[in-house]
Amino acid sequence: MRDEWLASDDSRLLRECRLEFRKASGNGGQKVNKTSSAVRLHHEPSGVSVTSSESRSQHENRLHALKALRMKIALSFRLPPDPQFRIGEPATSLHNPGYPLWAAKLLDRFQFQEGDLKSAAASLEISPSRLARLLRRDPVLWTEANRIRAAFSLPPLKSME
Repeated sequence: MRDEWLASDDSRLLRECRLEFRKASGNGGQKVNKTSSAVRLHHEPSGVSVTSSESRSQHENRLHALKALRMKIALSFRLPPDPQFRIGEPATSLHNPGYPLWAAKLLDRFQFQEGDLKSAAASLEISPSRLARLLRRDPVLWTEANRIRAAFSLPPLKSME
């Protein structure tokens, strides 16, 4: 189901969600608390919820929330690795709409290899340093990869900073 949720278009994903609108709180000047522009999406089938209040536009916040929902679903559910999954050349951009599905499949492979960078890279037919760079470019992916490693009693991946 996870892959279907991540691959579905915005309208279909929204139909599976309970939407809540509220007034944003915090800094923002005169316009804050005048309109119900903050959006909370609760994806009923998965139980995942996200909130967005970055913009004064309800429409923009809905789009931000959908993007965040997809990524949270990608991080929350592990499946057996897809044998057809390939990294691609170039690797899927963080701004590509298909990125959450790509990230989920990458993490599936990483979890299946018990967080071992070398064996995960070998199964993806890339070098360990390339896999580390792909994980490092997205702080959320990096954090999740280190959470997977910790679950298998492995030390965290070393940052290049």
